[in-house]
Amino acid sequence: MILLGSYNPTLNSKYNFDTFVVGNNNRFAHAASLAVAEAPATSYNPLFIYGGVGLGKTHLMHAIGNEILRNNKNANILYVTSEKFTNQLINAIKDNKNEQFRSKYRNIDVLLIDDIQFIAGKERVQEEFFHTFNTLHESGKQVIISSDRPPKDINLLEDRLKSRFEWGLIADISNADYETRLAILRKKSQIDNIIIDDDILSNIANRIDTNIRELEGALNKLIARASLINSPITMEMAEWSINEIVSSKDKVISSLFIQETVSKYFNIEVKELIGNKRSNDIVFPRQIAMYLCRTVPQLSLPQIGKDFGNRDHTTVMHACNKIESEMKENKNTKLIVESVKNILLSDK
Repeated sequence: MILLGSYNPTLNSKYNFDTFVVGNNNRFAHAASLAVAEAPATSYNPLFIYGGVGLGKTHLMHAIGNEILRNNKNANILYVTSEKFTNQLINAIKDNKNEQFRSKYRNIDVLLIDDIQFIAGKERVQEEFFHTFNTLHESGKQVIISSDRPPKDINLLEDRLKSRFEWGLIADISNADYETRLAILRKKSQIDNIIIDDDILSNIANRIDTNIRELEGALNKLIARASLINSPITMEMAEWSINEIVSSKDKVISSLFIQETVSKYFNIEVKELIGNKRSNDIVFPRQIAMYLCRTVPQLSLPQIGKDFGNRDHTTVMHACNKIESEMKENKNTKLIVESVKNILLSDK
């Protein structure tokens, strides 16, 4: 835990290594994060953590910062989202305070920047971050970066940034398996001093298999409801909590929403996704979108074909089979599909 006198306003003290549940999906990322926290800027610099929405990337980043602060209360640590970095840069330019902005970001010991994929396509922001990264790295300071995909898959990100992000160590986090999900629920119940029957926790872990954020959200709803009506937590309450999350996702995901989400993820236009262009940078996202239309809202093959420029159902079947096969053979494809699926389910 954080020692008295070592408070950092950019870090969440609840996110530490003690509260992080390690499973097969995140073991490597956890080990790399712990190594960086124990010896910043000595081996893995930068540390690049990637994975889908709500899988624990932000938790690990804060845990690194909190552990470094625990070992050195004078360490100057800054956690920031790429959106906040962008907004602060825009304001600095507007107010003619570029030097103050650079001083803030370049005179620190550790920089943790979350969701770096959002600077893709923003030339001025990428230029500024490129020089910030160089200054920190050359000064022997630690940089930790998170994204929803590996550097090479971030479209419209400059090659010079991609290469720098690959200088250190890249670690991925995938979807948690049932055992890890159950362990997370047990851990949270223990931390919150809540007594819940293990069968109830098992039911939640079985039904909520998308991401950790939704898993914990279901548990929080359950605890809140029991507290409000001053009742013990029952299986009936758990079903209500689970169904509220599941039904809110299932009833609103359309093929258009999937097309828009996939297009945004790959930085392409929806019209390209449903058009006739056959280059790999369009075909691959198109096949993923078709696969997700088939597996998430479970649309029929003819309906998907209609929604993708009146294509034949056999074309859709081929796309779905191809992505399903690639997910088994290619870890990156599996992570990309999981990442997009998590965005679909988390945004609804």
